[in-house]
Amino acid sequence: MQLVVEISLYPLVNEYIEPIKDFIERLNQDKNLSVNTSQTSTVIKGECDYVMQLMSKEMQTTYEQVGQAIFVCKFLNGDKMSQG
Repeated sequence: MQLVVEISLYPLVNEYIEPIKDFIERLNQDKNLSVNTSQTSTVIKGECDYVMQLMSKEMQTTYEQVGQAIFVCKFLNGDKMSQG
């Protein structure tokens, strides 16, 4: 099953831009994902189990880098989304 996740990241630090850029850059480097970034969120698409494992790893990495951050995520069944 394909999973689509819309992610908004809010690092709870004064210098919040760099952790967001770093998170998006890590996602963009992953060849197993489709990544689309807008002004307020990043949407990733990939195989469900892979995406869930990746989210766990990347959330942990972000927490280790900044201490505290908020991830707001919407998870959608990509197989049921209309094309176009």
